[in-house]
Order: sequence, then structure tokens, then C-alpha cells
Amino acid sequence: MKAITYNQMGDPGDVLRVVEASPRRPGPGEVRVEVLSAPIHNADVLKVMGLYGRSPALPATPGGEGVGRVVEVGEGVTRLAEGATVFISTGATWAQQVTGPAAAFVPLPPGDLDQLAMLVSSPATAHLLLSDFADLSEGDWVVQTAANSAVGSAVIQLAKARGLRTVNVVRRAEVAPDLEKLGADVVLVGTDDLAGRVAEATGGAPVRLALDAVGGPGFARLVDALAMGGTLVSYSQVVLEPAAIAPADLIFKQITVKGFWLSQWFTEASDADKQALFGQLVPLVASGRLTLAVDSIYTLDRITEAVARAMGGRRNGKVMLHPNP
Repeated sequence: MKAITYNQMGDPGDVLRVVEASPRRPGPGEVRVEVLSAPIHNADVLKVMGLYGRSPALPATPGGEGVGRVVEVGEGVTRLAEGATVFISTGATWAQQVTGPAAAFVPLPPGDLDQLAMLVSSPATAHLLLSDFADLSEGDWVVQTAANSAVGSAVIQLAKARGLRTVNVVRRAEVAPDLEKLGADVVLVGTDDLAGRVAEATGGAPVRLALDAVGGPGFARLVDALAMGGTLVSYSQVVLEPAAIAPADLIFKQITVKGFWLSQWFTEASDADKQALFGQLVPLVASGRLTLAVDSIYTLDRITEAVARAMGGRRNGKVMLHPNP
């Protein structure tokens, strides 16, 4: 089989390699899965570059999630059968096959394979950002940066389904129509005078939750847009310079600032919480009620081109790998 590997961290264009490897036969309690679709996430690229919060042992195969078809089951496995379509949570999905514990593969209903391959990273992040940091009620406002990202578009759709309203900050005006089709209530370009424009767009309604995926100077402008006692959650970073917040906002506005890391959530969450999360997301994604844009599709042989596209600033959705076209 073919797999993408790297032996040292660095520029993905320099360190990623397509290699031939022998698929591992499943042992007791394991299954072997043919990978059908896997996304290229920012986190995947940051790991290769050595800029992520947790580094893998090298050599490593990237890929945090994907969807595949069971091709072989090990002794004692009864919950999965050959031919079953499954979500892959073992990691190392940038390969034609993966082998791992049966519990790491989630049975899936029929649906779009590319959408199912993105089931966790963006939809789960969006769901938890909206549910775990503020007690929001129907009609409440949420403001977010990077609204045209995968997480941002999922936030828009999930918020709309809950009756929440969103102010969505983007860098390019041309993405606004697509976000409005998803259910965005307000789209603002840039962060200049953000508090004033948010107040005007919401009719002065209090904004109790802000979600930031950019960092840098815009971080403080989100704080300005928050109401007394509001919460700002940082879950990603594009601008590498430090984000500033005035002590006066912490003291007199009683602003709460928190960070969210999905990998850590999965490390700490109970099995019941994980099952509940999948139970809510799988029907939404499989039915097409929650969708993420797909920019382009590549085979493993074109990994350098695929990662370059994923790292580019003008793509319109996720870049996907189809290891077994």
C-alpha cells in the first residue's frame, strides 16, 4: 500500500514522502480499513511543521480523521463486518489502509463520504464551542472570526438550528453570499471599529460569546464587542503575534477568556460524552443538514500539491485526499 510519511519536522513540501508499505494484518480485537477520504486540516500541517501542541513519534503518517471501508476483521470482533463504512479516529489516515482497535472505528450510515470524513474536527469543535462555554438561549448573539473557515461555517449552521444569531467576521467580502446561504445573520469584513459595527448590526443587543480563530490585534477588538460578563474562546491561531487584552476588561467588564483544544477534549471526555457527541453529529452530517465546503480532491501521489493548496489563502473549502481513487 501507499502511505505519506515524514522522518523529520519541517516544511511539508520538503519532508513529506510517498512510501510503499505492507498493510498490517489485524490482531485480536482489531480491524483493517481501506481509507476512502481524509481531509487536510491546519492541525495536520502544523504537526508536520513541528508547531502543534503535541508532536508524534517519528517517523509518522499524518491525518487526524477520515472515512473508510472495513476490509478485514480480527478475532473476536463482532460489532464491525467486512464492507462496513466507518469513521476512522486512529489517526494516520493519509494512507491507503489503517489497522487499529475496533473501538476506534465508528459505524456510519449512508452519506457523502467527503462530508463524513470531516465529521469530527470542525463539526465537533463548532458544537462544543456553542454548548460548553456560555449558557445561550434562542435569539442570543455570537460573534466569530474566520467565519468562512470549516469551523466557522459549522458554527453558522449549528447556531441557526438552535435559534442563535451570528455576527461573522471575514477578510474578504466575496465570501459573504456563501455564508448568508448557510444562515449567517450578519457578515462584517475586517475588524476595524468592530464593536461599533457589531452594536449597529445587532441593534445594541448584548453579545455574550465570541469565538476567535485568528489571534493578534483582532483579539482585543472581539473583547470590545462583548457584553459585560461575556466569554471569549480562542481555538486556533493565524496571526502569530501575541493577542492582547486590557486588564480593565477583565476587571470592569468581567470578561472571561478561555482556550479550546479538541484533542484535549477527546483525551479527557468520558466514553458517554464521546458517544453523545457522535450521536448528535452523525445524523446531521449523513443527512446533509450540516455540510462543509470541499475545495479540491487529490490522490496521495500529489501530496505536495495538495498540502500547498491547503496552506493557500484563497481556497474555498477543505482539501481532501482520496487514497484509493
